[in-house]
Amino acid sequence: MLFNSLEFFLFLPLVFLLYWFVVNRNLKLQNFLVLVASYVFYGWWDYRFLSLIALSTIVDYFIGLSIHRSGERKVRKGWLLVSMLFNLGLLGFFKYYNFFVDSWVDLMGSIGYEIENTWTLQVILPVGISFYTFQTMSYSIDIYRDKLKPTKDFVAFAAFVSFFPQLVAGPIERAANLLPQILQKRTFNKEQALKGIELIVWGMFKKVVIADSFAPIVNDIFTNYTDYSGGTLIMGAVFFAFQIYGDFSGYSDIAIGTAKLFGFDLMTNFNFPYFSRSIGEFWRKWHISLSTWFRDYLYIPLGGSKVGKLKGIRNVFAIFLVSGFWHGANWTFIVWGGIHALLFIPSFVLGTNRRHLEDNEAYKGIVAYIKDFGQVIFTFFVVTVAWVFFRADSITDAVGYLKGINSFKIDASSFIMYFDILLIFTLIALDFMRYKKKKIHIAIWILMVVAIIGSLNREVQAEFIYFQF
Repeated sequence: MLFNSLEFFLFLPLVFLLYWFVVNRNLKLQNFLVLVASYVFYGWWDYRFLSLIALSTIVDYFIGLSIHRSGERKVRKGWLLVSMLFNLGLLGFFKYYNFFVDSWVDLMGSIGYEIENTWTLQVILPVGISFYTFQTMSYSIDIYRDKLKPTKDFVAFAAFVSFFPQLVAGPIERAANLLPQILQKRTFNKEQALKGIELIVWGMFKKVVIADSFAPIVNDIFTNYTDYSGGTLIMGAVFFAFQIYGDFSGYSDIAIGTAKLFGFDLMTNFNFPYFSRSIGEFWRKWHISLSTWFRDYLYIPLGGSKVGKLKGIRNVFAIFLVSGFWHGANWTFIVWGGIHALLFIPSFVLGTNRRHLEDNEAYKGIVAYIKDFGQVIFTFFVVTVAWVFFRADSITDAVGYLKGINSFKIDASSFIMYFDILLIFTLIALDFMRYKKKKIHIAIWILMVVAIIGSLNREVQAEFIYFQF
């Protein structure tokens, strides 16, 4: 079920009314309703995928209990290994099996051994599998580390795994944050609900007005990049940067806002990333739930930055390359991750990667403003170049696209997208107001709602980009 669909606009009020006016006095019934609503929401795409999320839930529920009950380290580690092998195996089969087979056949062909590829399978990628497998796996890891006690309430745990607002595209929640909220009684909070509605409207605006407006232009330019001038290719790359930001952060805002309607607080997943002054700051503000997941469950266990510069560099490359691979079964994503690693390494080596920890640090005087504005523009530039690899169908296409930009010239086609350029400035202005915590006038919210309604009249509603991951 899409957030930007008629079905969801009927589904959400119905669940809200049942939740607060029918089962509100019984916590177990509330949680059961959340679980049923989540399975309906997820099964709307394909009910067959429900078996996978149910299986993942059952496995990690019992593994969590088994790890906690066992006093022997080897046994605990064995149960944790089962959880990791199961979840990564599930993810690997559905998401990466054909990638590995195709890569092996191509490798053999490159050294002179032609192999007929008869091993690939017609496997459909289950929506959200990259998100909920990481969520359940972190639950088992935290229990193993004695940072979390398992719950014996199966319905509550199943509701945690399948919680519909963030199920298919995050944020990737930790059990330590969401599960206690599910286990405790919730009361309706008007201010929290209003904040939730505000986030839903803002997220819808970024998705259906901004991202979906850019989508057909970006698709055309990236598909037919050889037909366009350098100026148009630059605009295509910039449009994609704002498309993916509007699309993904829009989803996160809708998810967080929807959760607030039911009395839950999810973690922030985006924190104005395009105002970042360095790659390090960008990754502290972009897809925060994923970057912190890799930090806590991969980077730190490898030793982090406390094992010397050379091993530290190895660890940096590990998390960026794995992060790229997490996004999809294509070498373009691995290259994208590698580019960000290369961009991050200089500040890591120099020890400057922790600069700009304060959001408003850049705005203390005109000199600091000019300096940091330049850093923001440069960071956005290198991030946008990397986005070309993320968006392209192949490495060859990405390199060809960048070569087309290199032969820069401006023609009329570079200027016909003035309305979409205006949308970019509108998004930046509104985002900056929110970044500076300035109140947005009610008239602007009304205009956003009108724009959303108008955009929903499109014949085809685009799925969220991160559904494919």
